[in-house]
Amino acid sequence: MTAKRVDTAVVGGGIVGLAHALAAARRGDRVVLFERDTFAAGASIRNFGMVWAVGQQRGAVYERALRSREVWLEIAAKTGLWAVEAGSFHLAHHEDEAAVLEEFLEAAPAARDRGARMVTAREAVARGPAVRAEGLRAALWSPTEVNVDPRGAIPAVAAHLAEEYGVEVRFGTTVRGVDLPEVSTTDGVWRADRVFVCSGNDFATLYPEVFAGSGLVRCKLQMMRTGAQPGGWQLGPMLCGGLTLLHYAAFDGLDARQRLAERLDAELPFEREHGIHVLLSQTADGRLTVGDSHAYAMTHDPFQDESVNEAVLRCLARFAEVPSAAVTERWEGYYPSLRDGRTELVVTPEPGVTVVNGVGGAGMTLSFGLAEEVVG
Repeated sequence: MTAKRVDTAVVGGGIVGLAHALAAARRGDRVVLFERDTFAAGASIRNFGMVWAVGQQRGAVYERALRSREVWLEIAAKTGLWAVEAGSFHLAHHEDEAAVLEEFLEAAPAARDRGARMVTAREAVARGPAVRAEGLRAALWSPTEVNVDPRGAIPAVAAHLAEEYGVEVRFGTTVRGVDLPEVSTTDGVWRADRVFVCSGNDFATLYPEVFAGSGLVRCKLQMMRTGAQPGGWQLGPMLCGGLTLLHYAAFDGLDARQRLAERLDAELPFEREHGIHVLLSQTADGRLTVGDSHAYAMTHDPFQDESVNEAVLRCLARFAEVPSAAVTERWEGYYPSLRDGRTELVVTPEPGVTVVNGVGGAGMTLSFGLAEEVVG
């Protein structure tokens, strides 16, 4: 059988792989994308659906997130994909939380230029239907955050690639090996000039030696979702509280952050031990997504700890009030994470092959921008 011929092959049908397929197709390449599962079932659908620019490392990574935001909105405009420019509130119920947010604004002129600013408690409550007024001192408003529905967004992007750019999207196809120009798959042998391996949580199938020395570990998280809110209630801006200020790189290096960490380590030792910080977003059909926890290891047990879920909901109740907090879904997710401050792993194990991994929990936020940089 004659091998099928393309310019670029992409391995992995999550958001990182889809983004690289899009970047290659936009530059005029003939592209095939291989995903071993019959539909996307990994980290790319097990998340908040937050395109969360404000939390990213200040500087080039923040700009990358803004570029990804543009691409999400471009795709939404063409396809009708649900993407709401909801913005976000970081809610400060303590003086040290407000101090971190104020120092962040001083250190982040790019975020200020995009409209990030401190608002009063009264303004936050007026603009955020779920914002808990009790004890609220102030909030950081950022208009750049976009809410998508991951379980709908990922298949919609895949369909867009096929329909708009002629990308051959091969779900249910495993790549057995790469020996350029040949790519061996369960769908036969393909020929390609270059390959992008975006295999996410699968470290072992292709180029395991790359991952052995990469510093990647797996992050296990626990998340929950409520039922649709009654009466079509809408969340409005996505929300987070003080623990989030200790999670995202945007706040690294701020003097006030260390003082906040000392207080929260003392007051919330269980939450800190389990890497809990709490975010709240909404899906297209009105359900609320809340989480999450973070545990780091090469191998995790498959079980959820209900005490972690209970702690997440307690933290949520400190800064948010919603019509119905009854949980209808619980799940754990897994993604590769770099624990040394790097925001991605991009390696060329052999000519023509690029491995892209390690974007951690920021895949929805960074992948489109990162792919344009990598593909060129």
